Amino acid sequence: MNTFLGYANTLTIYNLTNFQLSHHPTFLQFSNFGIFQSFNTYLCPVENQKIDIRKLSLTELEEYFLANGEKKFRAKQVYDWLWNKSLKNFDDMSNISLSTREMLKENFIINHIQVDLMQHSSDGTIKNAVKLFDDKIVESVLIPTTKRITACVSSQVGCSLDCNFCATARLKRMRNLTPGEIYDQVVAIKEEAETYFQRPLTNIVFMGMGEPLLNYANVIEAIDKITSPEGLGMAPRRITLSTVGVTKMIRKMADDEVKFNLAVSLHSAINETRSRLMPINDSNPVEELGEALKYWYQKTKRKVTYEYVIWDGINDDEKHARALAKFCKIIPSKVNLIQYNPIDEGEFRQAKQEAVDMYVRILEQNGIIAKVRKSRGQDIDAACGQLANKNEVAQLINS
Repeated sequence: MNTFLGYANTLTIYNLTNFQLSHHPTFLQFSNFGIFQSFNTYLCPVENQKIDIRKLSLTELEEYFLANGEKKFRAKQVYDWLWNKSLKNFDDMSNISLSTREMLKENFIINHIQVDLMQHSSDGTIKNAVKLFDDKIVESVLIPTTKRITACVSSQVGCSLDCNFCATARLKRMRNLTPGEIYDQVVAIKEEAETYFQRPLTNIVFMGMGEPLLNYANVIEAIDKITSPEGLGMAPRRITLSTVGVTKMIRKMADDEVKFNLAVSLHSAINETRSRLMPINDSNPVEELGEALKYWYQKTKRKVTYEYVIWDGINDDEKHARALAKFCKIIPSKVNLIQYNPIDEGEFRQAKQEAVDMYVRILEQNGIIAKVRKSRGQDIDAACGQLANKNEVAQLINS
């Protein structure tokens, strides 16, 4: 009978046989028993339930192989299949023996995503409805331009932040995505870039469904895998994480000395207006956000990009433009003025071109780089703020 090793801090034991402590003080070794549900927090025995093998680190995988009489280097081979080659099943691990593959299938699964529906925009944008192992649906987007192909990926099923202008915010937050589910979205878009455009994936933005900083550990682990030579080997400078401005997590990112880029969904530098647009501003006001961003720059020396939508009758006046210019001077930064993508017939309407031109003029007068970004994929609801599982598959499964 195979032996399974796992970490445990607390443990409830029911009718276990051959229980013993291994040589490591935090390891628990079990013989003649099934697989366990979780690592690193607790172990709860569940009959016939298999764990996703990608939850194991390389070290944990090596320990598992050694405990089952296998060579340590086999773990590295399996790890390479899982991450570098993004394998979806054990049977395709051609350099692993049949008996070892059967052992892996008996004890583990690979909770790989499936692209359930792919939509193609007239401008070349591709939107994926991504089906997860528990039948939940998220969306990711391939955005092609002449110089780049960008993957826009989701980090949560739904969202809990209630931004009034965003379609995703109308979905309840169901759960965080795992590192593997985030990673798989990138792999799927990488393959689509090569298939449909004969070009490589160049950039990744965490601007899909959910707030990345509220799924911090999993997002960071996914980025580690994406940038690792044992994963996709992408340069961190080609990755941008976008946040609504969770100040304590911005500080944590700075302390962790991350190497990727930071974007902040700002939309107003005036508290009253920003709270109307984004309720999180009540607990993370503009002044605290500014202090957190100062800390970020002191630690990382990396400029910030502000994402900013101008709405008719809300923030389209000179007072708001000058407040933004003042906020931008806190640390080196640039501004992307983003076209609004309607989600209904409600209060939010794209500002007139005169207001956009006024913003650009005031920002440039203050020495701030400002670019007007035209949204892509609007005809398939793939543009910024539109990801909401509108396709029929998502409506059926997420109901």
